[in-house]
Amino acid sequence: MAAGSPSASPSSGSSAVALPLFNRHRPGSPEMAQKSSLAVPPPVPVLVVCFLACVATGVELSVNNHAADFTLSTSSGTPISLSCLVQNSSQAEELLWYRGDGKVDLKDGNKVNISNICISPATATDNGVTFTCKLMRDQSVKVSVILDVQFPPNVTEDETVKAEEEKDVTLTCNAKSNPQGQAAWYKNNAILTLQQDRYQVYQTSEVFQLSITKVQKSDNGTYTCEVKSSLGSGRKDFHLIVEDKKTVFPMEAVIAAVVVVTLTVLFGIVARRDKICKCFKRSSETAL
Repeated sequence: MAAGSPSASPSSGSSAVALPLFNRHRPGSPEMAQKSSLAVPPPVPVLVVCFLACVATGVELSVNNHAADFTLSTSSGTPISLSCLVQNSSQAEELLWYRGDGKVDLKDGNKVNISNICISPATATDNGVTFTCKLMRDQSVKVSVILDVQFPPNVTEDETVKAEEEKDVTLTCNAKSNPQGQAAWYKNNAILTLQQDRYQVYQTSEVFQLSITKVQKSDNGTYTCEVKSSLGSGRKDFHLIVEDKKTVFPMEAVIAAVVVVTLTVLFGIVARRDKICKCFKRSSETAL
C-alpha cells in the first residue's frame, strides 16, 4: 500500500495525516473550550435575578426635571410648585412627599405616577427645609430639594433697658436674614465709637449684642442696632436708662448686732433674776 494512503498502519513510514486529526480533538484546546461554553446554558435563576434587578433599578424619579437632589432658590412671598414624575416604569407607581421628616397628605388623584405640591407663599420659615419625593414600593428611590428662601433682615421690637450705675449691661438684637446681614451700632443716631475697655460686640448669624461694662450716667440714651443685607435693612432701638446706685445695707453686720443685743438682754435678765424675783415677792407680801 502506498505511504500516502489514509489506511496506512501506524508503523508505516508516514503519520502526517493522523496527527492533525488527533490535535483537533485534544482536551483543553481553544476549539474545545469554545464549543463547551456555547453548549452549556447559564442557570435560569441567574437570568431571573438580572432581569428583576434591571426592572427595580430602571425606575427613576425627577422633581422639576431634576433627577438628583438639588437646591431651589426663591424670594420670600413667592409661591413654589414642586412636581414629581415617575420615569422608566410600565406600571402605575404611587408616590410619597415628605417635608423634613413629616409626611405630606396627598389627595388620591395626586399620588400616582405624577404628584404636585405647592408652597404658597414661601416664607422665612421655609428657608433650609427639605422636601423629598419617594417611590412608595421602594423608598430608596427618591429626589430631594432644599429650599433657599431669601428675605431681608427681620428684627425684634424696640426695648427699654434699665441698669443700675456701675453695673454691666448687654443689649441683644435678634435679626434673621438670608443672605446673612451685618450689624452697625448707633447712639442717639450717631455712629457709636467703641471704647475697647468698655464696649464689646458679639455677632452670630442671627444674634447681635453690645455689652457695656460698668455703665455710667453718661451712657443714658437711645442705642440702635441696624442690620443690613443685600435685600434691605432692619433697625431696633434700645432706650437705656441708668439709675442711681442703690445703697446696700450690710446685712451681716445688722444681723450680728441684733444677735449681740438679744444675748445682752438675756444675760442681763439672768444676772438680775434673783433681784427681780425678790421684788415680785415683796410686792406680793405688800398686797396681802
